[in-house]
Amino acid sequence: MEPVTHALTSLALARAGQKHLPRYGTAMLVVAGVAPDLDYVSYLGGAGSFLRFDRTLLHSLLSSAALAVAIAISFYFFAVNRDNQSGEAGDSAAARFRFGRALVVCAIGVAAHLLLDLASGVGVQLLWPFRMRWFAFDLLREFDIWVLFFLVAGLLLPMLIGLVSEEIGERRERRGPRRGAIVLLALLLAYLGAREIVHSRAVDLLQSHDYHGRAPLAAGAFPTSASPLEWRGVVSTDNTIEEIDVPFALGREFDPERSVTQYKPEDSPALQTGQRTAAAQQFLKYARFPLASVVRIGDEYQFELRDARFDANDASPANVFVRVEIGKNTQIVGQEFLFASQK
Repeated sequence: MEPVTHALTSLALARAGQKHLPRYGTAMLVVAGVAPDLDYVSYLGGAGSFLRFDRTLLHSLLSSAALAVAIAISFYFFAVNRDNQSGEAGDSAAARFRFGRALVVCAIGVAAHLLLDLASGVGVQLLWPFRMRWFAFDLLREFDIWVLFFLVAGLLLPMLIGLVSEEIGERRERRGPRRGAIVLLALLLAYLGAREIVHSRAVDLLQSHDYHGRAPLAAGAFPTSASPLEWRGVVSTDNTIEEIDVPFALGREFDPERSVTQYKPEDSPALQTGQRTAAAQQFLKYARFPLASVVRIGDEYQFELRDARFDANDASPANVFVRVEIGKNTQIVGQEFLFASQK
């Protein structure tokens, strides 16, 4: 998910648990909830760097734990230094900060970030650096308007209601913001649960049909819009990749004969050479539905490998592909990662 959603989610968590937060608890939740996205800076290093480090370097279980500790320590020294400047004793400042509770708060912020990123279609490498395996629930797009709407409404409405109540002279204990945040988080969980149910039905539907006479070997459903009733289906058969819309809206039917077929390339020395390259092997750990192509250009070949879970016109940074230039006698001339937007 994008940083704004992560930050608002952290604010909702802070408001829901405001009675139990330590000093600077809200700030710690927001920082911890956004900090893992610092590995997005790898985008500046190109597609290869982005593929290697984004949602990896600061998104694994190990690095997330280290990040939570680092943020808690930073806030501890900030609190101690600030109290010393105001004349507080060091021991008193340390006691007031309660490092253990701060560490728990930071861990919650980082965990919330990981859960939201797991819900998106790209996923994260939870076991990095020990295993290069990607985990994803395929429930949300990187930007989900309904999630953002729930967050903004849940955070702002209680504040507006409180202001109106004060304006008309009502004096009540201000529990509205906290209750609103709890309801908001419950709505988010219900929304994710509903999308999981529909997503599971979409995958089952894809796996239960043949496509132009070909049986599915693997299938995936990916969100294409904010509607949980619209999914993009991708099916792998023995020699094709099938792409098809999976609608659940009233009046629309799923027709496997309408799938768009992309043929996998026939085996050849150029194909084998391209697949054996280090770039292709690294990419295959990332791709869910790898689709290769081989084009002959004179006496040379151009091998490309992309992930069919992304639409060919998807210009998001996550849509990375591999290009290998193969010369005479199947010698590798060059290999590189590229963003699909560079094609």
